Amino acid sequence: MTHPVHTPVVAADGGLVHFGLAELLAGTPGSMRIELTDAAAAEPWLTRLVGEERALEALVAGHVDAPARPELATLALLLWARRWWPASPVLGVPSLDPAFLDLEAAAATAAVEDVAEGMLDGFEATPGELFDAAAEGVAATAVAEEVRDLCLRLSAWFDDRDDVVRAEAAAALAEAASPGRRDYALAAGTEVPVPGEGVVAGGRASVDWARVPPGVLDAAEDTVTWRIVAAPAATRLEVEVAGAFADAALTAFATHDGAVLAKVPLRLGPGRFTGAVDLATVPTGHIGLTVGVTAEDVAGTTPADRAEVVSLVRAREALPPVARTLAERAAGAAEF
Repeated sequence: MTHPVHTPVVAADGGLVHFGLAELLAGTPGSMRIELTDAAAAEPWLTRLVGEERALEALVAGHVDAPARPELATLALLLWARRWWPASPVLGVPSLDPAFLDLEAAAATAAVEDVAEGMLDGFEATPGELFDAAAEGVAATAVAEEVRDLCLRLSAWFDDRDDVVRAEAAAALAEAASPGRRDYALAAGTEVPVPGEGVVAGGRASVDWARVPPGVLDAAEDTVTWRIVAAPAATRLEVEVAGAFADAALTAFATHDGAVLAKVPLRLGPGRFTGAVDLATVPTGHIGLTVGVTAEDVAGTTPADRAEVVSLVRAREALPPVARTLAERAAGAAEF
């Protein structure tokens, strides 16, 4: 089964709309696959989206391939970026400001509703909710003109639906947007801890993107270092995770021969998370270490998964500005 990191999707009312990740990130989405989960719920918007003939084909087969609609492709890209964007100063991939992603997603969901009304009934967030989430974070920006244009479009969209409060708020945000420079936190790297007296084991590990919230850690490989230090008073497991963009409730789970040996709560520090716990004994044999919010099994990403995604994202630097998201353009402007 293909991992979600490779499968951009829009969850519609009664169906899922899938795009190919490579095409989507290259700015050339040629087709989309619509899979129906509830034909009765999907039929009204499906007909508006692909026409009667293709809609009937989908209702019979349970799925249909159709030319990609730019409104849906844009929304799929933004939703994917909110979860899987591999921000990493080490790899040269900038952080994306969630406020910009939310603002553009608000405009994208509104555009999808204009194309196929009712398609996003029950969607994870309405245009209004996405705009509310973005509103406080986008006033001062180096891409002021684009923010202003998006806000004016949203203001008109809210006004057409008699959402007077949001229409006025979007218009006010458009007026307030002004050129400026946003600060993006870049996480510093770390060196491998120098083995010292009492160090009986140690190593490096990589963070599985599926185990941590988006936008918290550097997406590069081998950012986790650990060591077991034996001393007369106690044996300690020390863990450090380089590259912190934001705080989160993270834990390092050490395993010994497949069983959890210790849980190390991690605390945010300058550019990194660190933590340590005492061990009852010095383990022998294979020791593994994972970082995340839970020790439960998840559909994890592999090093190959992560390398492929990073390669596709880095290639976006060559795309014209119009093919990149507002959040990417803002991050690029903030570097100068």
